[in-house]
Amino acid sequence: MLSDSQPVAGNIPRILISADRSSSGKTTISMGLMAALVSRGYKVQPFKVALDYIDPSYHTEITGRFCRNLDGYLMDENGILDVYTHACEAGDRADIAIIEGVRGLYEGFESLSDLGSTAQIAKILKCPVILVINARSITRSSAALVNGYKNFDPDVEIAGVILNNIGSRRHAEKAREAIEYYTGVPIIGIVPRDPSMQISMRHLGLIPAPEGRKRFGDESFGARLHGIEEIINTGIDVDRFLEIAKSAKPLKSPENSAFTPVPNSGVSRPKIGVALDEAFNFYYRDNLDLLELAGAEIVYFSPVKDTSLPEIDGLYIGGGYPELFAAELEANESMRQDIKRASAAGMPIYAECGGLMYLTEKISTGVPGEGTYHDASMPESTYSMVGALPGHTIMGQTRVVSYNIGTLSKDCILGRKGNSFKGHEFHHSEIVEIPEDAEFAITLSRGTGIKNYRDGLISGNTLGSYAHLHGVAYRDLADSLVEAARKFRESRALS
Repeated sequence: MLSDSQPVAGNIPRILISADRSSSGKTTISMGLMAALVSRGYKVQPFKVALDYIDPSYHTEITGRFCRNLDGYLMDENGILDVYTHACEAGDRADIAIIEGVRGLYEGFESLSDLGSTAQIAKILKCPVILVINARSITRSSAALVNGYKNFDPDVEIAGVILNNIGSRRHAEKAREAIEYYTGVPIIGIVPRDPSMQISMRHLGLIPAPEGRKRFGDESFGARLHGIEEIINTGIDVDRFLEIAKSAKPLKSPENSAFTPVPNSGVSRPKIGVALDEAFNFYYRDNLDLLELAGAEIVYFSPVKDTSLPEIDGLYIGGGYPELFAAELEANESMRQDIKRASAAGMPIYAECGGLMYLTEKISTGVPGEGTYHDASMPESTYSMVGALPGHTIMGQTRVVSYNIGTLSKDCILGRKGNSFKGHEFHHSEIVEIPEDAEFAITLSRGTGIKNYRDGLISGNTLGSYAHLHGVAYRDLADSLVEAARKFRESRALS
């Protein structure tokens, strides 16, 4: 019997799709299962373990509900429950939650604990796990693999297996018989080798869904997703999948939710512009929700297509691929000048990674060098950017994928001096030609940052960083940005 305080979200069927390793096919299988359930009329709430932006863009595209990220390194247990509960209850309550894992089931931050792993999320959310096995070229050995995963941590409930990359009926029969006989774990799906299950990739992973739709066209892109759904419907027992999801045990309520609205004090809501288009679309939806709950009105605009900034009091430019759209961004000179003037006027501007690159003076692509990532869509060229921050962004000279830990070294639009955060950085660029007297707001004890373990390059009220922050893990993010926008709005009203 649930307590009166038990959230309805804690009763929603839920299931986690993991794998033995990266590139086992869990992303396309997750997409296909979400699509299959949506076609049956289910309201599917998607989640992604860890801090990826691209897989969630497909989950959002397919389900019509914003995918949320769950990360056990950045977030404590209460934060994970908070994000999960908020997402399931947002808008029309979800009928089922599907969580896609990251890498192998037990891969995480440390070698001797499950911190930051998919397994950690499965245990916190009391979630049955479906293990996707890349069974190419193995049959009986797959049973040893499943047995190892099943016995490694008894607190992780592996409730079913999906065999991927199956070459023939005989291949499937041998692997199924071995796994079910030696492990007792049922096979709920067999997915054949099929090139249509592949989604285009580039140097930071899959292409984002909005760009995929633009690249392939609405009809072709939709057909690709529908093709994946058909393969999943044929190869996986969706009814069994649903039964397993319904077996998840009730969850407790989160405490001190980050998603509590700020009381309306009669103060006008500041407008925060959010750059959203094919060049900039890496946002945690929770951050945008938290900005609204802190009192902001979100105004979306496109640095690629719009010729001027909307009427706003603050600006948030997330990550993305500005390097791939550098020619279009350079050509939109009126937008670049608008943002530079807003920065000079003291408007609070926060930019993460791709947004940081856009705010520098220029971006160079296709620069030869050791470790350079070459892409036919990135010719060797240099493009003028906004110039609100000093520096020259060069693509392809480095690759950084890491959690980071930072401390604010001065008061800024992210909060007060001494505030600390956990975040992450994921980029294939570096910024050079930064003046010696350039100011930074963040000192990193872990991570790379922009220069000499410093991040948060600032000019007035403009701050750009390689660090990506999540507002549930760093709770001052939304309140600080909204307060900075409100002060700017008030200062303009008085002038």
